Amino acid sequence: MADHEVTIIGAGFSGIGAAIRLTQAGIDDFVILDERDDIGGVWYVNTYPGVAVDITSFTYSFAFEPNPGWSRVFAPGAELKAYADHCVEKYGLRRHLRLNTRVVSTAFEEDDDEWRVLLADGSTVSSRYVISAVGGLTKPKAPDIEGLADFRGKVMHTAEWDHAYSLRGRRVGIIGTGASALQAIPVIARELEQLYVYQRTPIWVFPKPDFRIPQGLQRVFRAAPLTQKAIRGVTDVLTELGFVLAVVNYKQLPFLVKSGERASQRHLRRQVEDPVTREKLTPKYGLGCKRPSVSNTYLRTFNRANVELVTEGIERITPTGIRTSYGREQEFDTLILATGFSVLENVPPFPVVGEGGREIGEFWRTERFQAYEGTSVKGFPNLWFVLGPYAFTGGSWFGMIEYQVTHAMRVINESRRRGTTRAGVTATAHDRSFRRVQQRQKSTVFLNNNCGPANSYYFDEHGDAPFVRPSSTYEASWRARHFSLDDYSFSGTAGAASVLDRDPH
Repeated sequence: MADHEVTIIGAGFSGIGAAIRLTQAGIDDFVILDERDDIGGVWYVNTYPGVAVDITSFTYSFAFEPNPGWSRVFAPGAELKAYADHCVEKYGLRRHLRLNTRVVSTAFEEDDDEWRVLLADGSTVSSRYVISAVGGLTKPKAPDIEGLADFRGKVMHTAEWDHAYSLRGRRVGIIGTGASALQAIPVIARELEQLYVYQRTPIWVFPKPDFRIPQGLQRVFRAAPLTQKAIRGVTDVLTELGFVLAVVNYKQLPFLVKSGERASQRHLRRQVEDPVTREKLTPKYGLGCKRPSVSNTYLRTFNRANVELVTEGIERITPTGIRTSYGREQEFDTLILATGFSVLENVPPFPVVGEGGREIGEFWRTERFQAYEGTSVKGFPNLWFVLGPYAFTGGSWFGMIEYQVTHAMRVINESRRRGTTRAGVTATAHDRSFRRVQQRQKSTVFLNNNCGPANSYYFDEHGDAPFVRPSSTYEASWRARHFSLDDYSFSGTAGAASVLDRDPH
């Protein structure tokens, strides 16, 4: 007999969202596993200076659980962690948590129609269903640069920030100019003697319409929640237009992306004084090929006398600094790695063995990243990924969480209603879903707007862009509520299964 009905792997917002929906469906027999000692996922791990959301806080939250207390339009990271704590406490999830619990592997036991999750301490957890909520931005990625282990100074990744280490008056080198670097660089530059910023690929940057939300307005949100809901409706639409519609429909609406590129270039010209530096900070790939960001301070930082942008290739890291491909060597005492995360390799970061002993990583390597509606994979029944191939629409992470969990809950509820023990997407439906994604991808930015120089984690070794779903969040949400349950095969008989008398649709 299984230990639990459902195992959720991951206690970030994806896992929290899945757990809330389970409780709302009347399913109380579940466990949430996480290798960290606290909840919050990326917002627990990332505490570097300046960390904040890069879309508005109104949109970056659960639609069913608005937070009237955001201090800013773009909330700082600590408020996201507090919001995660609030959700866990309000919905009574703490008792379901098993923290400091690292998953080593998971395998489907075909005789029992159960998943066995092997933990690092050698024990196992079994359950009928598994929801993988590990996220994509949890495993810090170190650069593959010769000499990294030889550096004698302080080394830290932005996702492993050492707050006990003071940067004041230091000489610092930072590798990377993505979203984390964009937020950290303006903050730390103010207290450094010298900062060398090593850029491989510039980032598209837009003005950040950020401001403090007055307490009076926060009180209005609490007293009249519909006012905050209305604002969210506006920010949702703007996010979809800016990050989704233009990218997904590039071939039909190229002017949207091109107008965005011009707006970003105007922002760059206003922010950076030196034309040579401006040229170095100008992306040579199309907007949308990798995630852009917003900032009113990042580009301006390169006007400072103590900040140097280095675009020469890195030959090696030396014991005292970095030597570039031009033979120049900059010396510093602190090395910061803003080199992002292992993304596609982290979905999931452990072996998952399904029917017939097939491992999901091997399946994706040989047959390309694919999943039915971005969440379930043929041959891996009773398993759903919150972040699967072609799951994230490029807008709000919370939109993805809500529609992916809606999909999983419809199938779980239907399986319980029927009293069956195995629910797996059919090969026909799975293949049809992948063909649809591939067809749609032909119209996106990814295949039409000079993405080669982008060095984007959106792409895999096959040239596909499986990190982003070629769809709006609205369409993905509709499909999650209306896909045909006939796309799943239900089998096995649950001897003592609890059945929900509810509409699974």
